[in-house]
Amino acid sequence: MLPTTGLPQGAVPKLERPGPLRDRVYEALLELITTRALQPGQHLVESELAGHLGVSRQPVREALQRLSTEGWVDLRPAQGAFVHEPTDEEAEQLLSVRTLLEAEAARLAAANAGADAVAALEKLCDEGEKAVDADDVDGAVAMNARLHAKVMELAGNTVLAGLAAQVDRRVRWYYTPVARQRGHRSWIEHRELIAAIADRDEERATAVMRAHTEHTRKMYREREK
Repeated sequence: MLPTTGLPQGAVPKLERPGPLRDRVYEALLELITTRALQPGQHLVESELAGHLGVSRQPVREALQRLSTEGWVDLRPAQGAFVHEPTDEEAEQLLSVRTLLEAEAARLAAANAGADAVAALEKLCDEGEKAVDADDVDGAVAMNARLHAKVMELAGNTVLAGLAAQVDRRVRWYYTPVARQRGHRSWIEHRELIAAIADRDEERATAVMRAHTEHTRKMYREREK
């Protein structure tokens, strides 16, 4: 049986001020879900969450309702709230969309990026490799997200970036369970991508990014249940 909302030491983010309390509670809970500090299927007890976050139950209840609307939380009659357990079909569909968006972003980044942009990507890659060496899964996931976000930024297409932002958190959610398995291989692929962008080779950047995202999708599909 999955535990309730007991959280690892240091896992609860500090609530930023100012801003509506319900929004800050929502962001805190969403971060805990996407980093899997709160695991899929885990029972979410309002009073416990309120105690962890140092707030009353009302903003927690409002945040859980919003998270339910967005598909992060399941509200079950007479049972309460539970972190949503993504189906294989949901993951497959989202990661397929991610491949399309990121492959196009890589192509545009290769067309647009200059030396400073390439240097920024290389720095992010350095940090990601350090996280993998230290077996820092959370750090590797965060740096992976930052590197992909940087490629999207370099693409220079605001519509594409907006679409990518809609799936970014779910991509992190699916990537976290396979981040350790992907390990150094993922960052070798990042180096190959950066080299293609530096060479302004749009076709190769597209192919490398497509293969990179497909590797993650395949590993998620084949992960241990």
